[in-house]
Order: sequence, then C-alpha cells, then structure tokens
Amino acid sequence: MHPETHLALHEARAVELRSYAEAHRLATEAKPPRTELRTRVGWTLVEVGLRLAASPRPALA
Repeated sequence: MHPETHLALHEARAVELRSYAEAHRLATEAKPPRTELRTRVGWTLVEVGLRLAASPRPALA
C-alpha cells in the first residue's frame, strides 16, 4: 500500500474514533449520578441479609 494512502486511512480512522470518544464522553456527562440510590439499596440489602442470617431471638412474654 502506498504510504500516503495508508496515512490517509489512518487519519480518517483516528477522526472516527475521536468522534466516538466525544459522543461517549457527552453521554456519560449527561447521566445523573445514581450513586446515592445505589448505596442506599446496597446497605438495605446488607441489613436484610444480616437479619435473615441472625439466629432468632426468644419471644418475650
């Protein structure tokens, strides 16, 4: 392959990859962070699991 043709193909692919990366960056920035909800749900599941794993307490009369 002629070197100039190879260079042109490489530059075209680089431009395409940069546009994909920019689109991905913009999409990532547009998403609201869901870490607070994820954290609350995770700790709730841990608490439920611990309650299920704990031995039952005797009933008080």
